[in-house]
Amino acid sequence: MVILKKIVDKDEAFTIVHDKKTSIFKSLLSKPKKDEVHVNSIMLFYECMLSVSGKFIADYFRKATHTISVDSNVQEIILGDGTFPIQKKSGFKRALVGNRGKNKVDLPLEEHVFIENEDELFFDYNGNETKFPYKINSKTIENYGNKILKENSENIKKPQITFDSAINLLQELLKKPLESDIRNLNEEFVLKEITQIYVPVYEARLTGPKNKVGLIRLDAVRNKIL
Repeated sequence: MVILKKIVDKDEAFTIVHDKKTSIFKSLLSKPKKDEVHVNSIMLFYECMLSVSGKFIADYFRKATHTISVDSNVQEIILGDGTFPIQKKSGFKRALVGNRGKNKVDLPLEEHVFIENEDELFFDYNGNETKFPYKINSKTIENYGNKILKENSENIKKPQITFDSAINLLQELLKKPLESDIRNLNEEFVLKEITQIYVPVYEARLTGPKNKVGLIRLDAVRNKIL
């Protein structure tokens, strides 16, 4: 579990919201004056993002055909118990290169394939897959995260996606469709880590002209209106 530090306190948040408050009520035809928009409340919430990382490992055999070049006077290749003739040349190719060009032989065989895909997904509070815009290090995380969450227990927003759903989505990403003609498939999904990341966000509720209600959300880590 990780709790990110906020760099904006409540007074600073109020100043930012007050400066931006008319923007959410403006239209193409009009923009309200500042005294027509009222900030009703500003509250700090901790919204939980999920990070899930893992690895998909697989090995299997698949049928394949490899084409090799042989000298122009070679008519067939004998490999084990199999005999493989050269490819037939088109009339145009025979006219173009005559007997000087290399002959081609198709060799049907099996390949032993090894796959190792590794990745990490992030989900925002609403359960949508997202990019992770934050840095996580000793300077950006709270030292006493449990205490912070306890003090703000009524303002915690749990993730809207379950751990199982997040893991399944990662598995779908890593386990790309395999060829149809395979055998002896061995596969394994390894869950490396699943982390709850709490992001401090200020929510300001506003009232504008004609009693319209608006909401401004401020990312208190990046000092950015969401």
